[in-house]
Amino acid sequence: MPDLLIELFSEEIPARMQGKAAADLKKLVTDGLVEAGLTYASAGAFSTPRRLALSVEGLLAASPAVKEERKGPKVGAPEQALAGFLRGVGLTQDQLEARDDKKGQVWFAVIDKPGRPASEIVAEVLEQTVRNFPWPKSMRWGDGTLRWVRPLHSILCILSDEAGAEVVDLDIDGIRSGDTTHGHRFMAPDAFSVTSFDDYAAKLRRAKVVLDASERADHIWAEATNQAFAQGMEVVEDRGLLTEVAGLVEWPVVLLGKIEEQFLDLPPEVLKTSMKEHQKFFSVKNPKTGRIEQYVTVANIETADQGATILAGNGRVLSARLADGKFFWENDLRVAKAGMQPWIDALENVTFHNKLGSQKERIERIAALAREIAPAVGADPELAEQAARVAKADLSSEMVYEFPELQGLMGRYYSEAAGLPAEVAAACEEHYSPLGPSDDVPTAPVSVAVALADKIDLLTGFWAIDEKPTGSKDPFALRRAALGVIRLVLENKVSLKLTRFIDEQLLRIEMGLVEGDASDQDMQSLRDILNEIAEHGVFGAALHAVVERGEDSPGEAVEKITAGMQDNGDDLLSFFHDRLKVFLKDKGIRHDIIDACIAMEGSEDLTLLVKRAEALSKTLKTDDGENLIQGFKRANNILSAEEEKDGVSYELDPDPKFAESDEEKALFAALDQAEATIKPAMAQEDFTTAMAAMAKLRGPIDAFFEATQVNSDNQIVRRNRLCLLHRIRTICGGVADLTKIEG
Repeated sequence: MPDLLIELFSEEIPARMQGKAAADLKKLVTDGLVEAGLTYASAGAFSTPRRLALSVEGLLAASPAVKEERKGPKVGAPEQALAGFLRGVGLTQDQLEARDDKKGQVWFAVIDKPGRPASEIVAEVLEQTVRNFPWPKSMRWGDGTLRWVRPLHSILCILSDEAGAEVVDLDIDGIRSGDTTHGHRFMAPDAFSVTSFDDYAAKLRRAKVVLDASERADHIWAEATNQAFAQGMEVVEDRGLLTEVAGLVEWPVVLLGKIEEQFLDLPPEVLKTSMKEHQKFFSVKNPKTGRIEQYVTVANIETADQGATILAGNGRVLSARLADGKFFWENDLRVAKAGMQPWIDALENVTFHNKLGSQKERIERIAALAREIAPAVGADPELAEQAARVAKADLSSEMVYEFPELQGLMGRYYSEAAGLPAEVAAACEEHYSPLGPSDDVPTAPVSVAVALADKIDLLTGFWAIDEKPTGSKDPFALRRAALGVIRLVLENKVSLKLTRFIDEQLLRIEMGLVEGDASDQDMQSLRDILNEIAEHGVFGAALHAVVERGEDSPGEAVEKITAGMQDNGDDLLSFFHDRLKVFLKDKGIRHDIIDACIAMEGSEDLTLLVKRAEALSKTLKTDDGENLIQGFKRANNILSAEEEKDGVSYELDPDPKFAESDEEKALFAALDQAEATIKPAMAQEDFTTAMAAMAKLRGPIDAFFEATQVNSDNQIVRRNRLCLLHRIRTICGGVADLTKIEG
């Protein structure tokens, strides 16, 4: 069985594309080979800045011969149908076979496909792969039509076995395949031939090329940490940067340089970001002081002076970059120490969204909401409002303009420089979090209040202007914002009536949209409604309270705004519930269990909702819990059918004096006992106790149905038993809507 070696040699491939490109090459080629009948033992893909390589071991020397049968039209079918079938199989009518079928005779074609040599199949598959390679971006060059990420120079393609190596003949736009490649661009640029993958890898190493990207990364990290350790320093770990740098060099040479003394007082994040973004340097910190004092750069060439010239050049460029950073930092500090007001005022000229106003208008809304949320999360309302007003001030700073990824972090530094409380400074940095499912969640109360206000304002804003996520499109990251709210609430164990804050912010946004067009009376009515929501926590009650005061009827603007607010609020709460289902699914809680809990009162309190869902999930994993569902559904189905047939609802309390069997009497007693436990447990939000009491009903309910006929001939007994079933429904339904449970 021969082995296959492919190398596509080109100009430098962007580092961010190399890993996926190697995987794509492996998949496209191996899938094509298997589809053509060539199986193999193993395959491995590799990448360097100038080449993609694929090694396939244990390939069949030829595809096996195949006999294929295809069923055609019936004998006697129209000539057109037969002619179409013959074209499809490439045969003539005398080569077909007539065979008996269920509905008469049918034409069958027997097609013999002879095996093909591996070299012929590889050539076809590789040409198809190269011409249709899925680069994110590609280019044409010269007079050819071939597209590649960068100009493609050569193709190495050989099949090798014990007898030697054979070049797979292939020509793509004038690039003819061969058995030669090139080493390092500067240190070993001459061409050389190879006979196998082992020969290829060994000769590349002698030609100053490390083929395996993971080996290059390991070498870089080991060298960097060893050199830093020798000087009592530590390299700041950055796996993403390590992967990127490993894709920039074929022969990594690690060099350790020093940062000039004048820049060492810059915030470490500024140093790290500047060096990473502009020059792909690793930061090296002093473990005693925590300051970043040195850097690691990775060259692609060995030099006679051991990299001294390279370090000198890099140092000059780095000094120029850091001088800019120092200039930004010092200018920003002057503004920060003066109170940051110029930055806040400047945000009035920064549009957040053309329908939602400026960043400053958004900050005003967030500040008002943060103040309202603060008591619910244990934060000081004054501090929460203050933090919200300055949290985004750093967006106007020169440093954040240069390095947007430092927003929030620089806000903390500037707040500290302004002498603001520590809670405010922390909130400036933390209010953007969590940014993803694995990001840390703020726990400081002021930070939690501002983070919740920020995300709720974002969601309600885009709901108000009907810019909701659709399918896979979510340009404003609203799903991420909703998950952020969920994690903030759950991981801080916050009991929060979400609908109140949704309604408040929807109304604030709507008021901003009509301000200037609505009358003074309308605006006052809207402010009254907003105050009522803050007091009562329910939009409908707030609107009703304002209207019932006997004042002038709300104007057209008020009616227009309030008409759709309830629907928007309900829709946004459903969006939160949908994201919660996804979040809890990863924690092993089924969607139908969550639905059963969402249907209950209080589902706007996500912490309460999850506690209920966790308790129900745990209960349903027990035998009693699982079997109770079947007994409950049997009771509910019988009751629903009889209520529909009789046209009445059996909601009266059943009387135990009409109980006839011991099992029926036992069910009465069990329901009394369960209700006595469940009601106080639910009032105290002790869902575990309530669910356990509900699960104990499994035995009495099963025994009742086995011993008792619900539809007795005695109508009084029948009605009493149907009322008993209604009591089962009521008691169990007070814990969760078990009709939502599947199975």
